[in-house]
Amino acid sequence: MAVLKVIEILANSSKSWEDATDNAVQQASKSLKNIRSVYVNEQSATIKDGKVDEYRVNVKITFEVD
Repeated sequence: MAVLKVIEILANSSKSWEDATDNAVQQASKSLKNIRSVYVNEQSATIKDGKVDEYRVNVKITFEVD
C-alpha cells in the first residue's frame, strides 16, 4: 500500500495556464520525488492594458511518501 500526500502550489506564466501548470510541476520536482499527478484546482489571470498579462494556476500535486 502506498502513502500519498497532496500539497497545494500557486504558479504563474506569461504564456498560458498549461505553461503555469508545467512550471508548478517542474519547481515541485526539484524537492519532491515520486510525483504521481497534478490537479488544476483554479485558474486566473491578471490583465494589463486590456490584455492578459499573466496566467495563474492553483494546483494540487500528489506524490508518494517513502
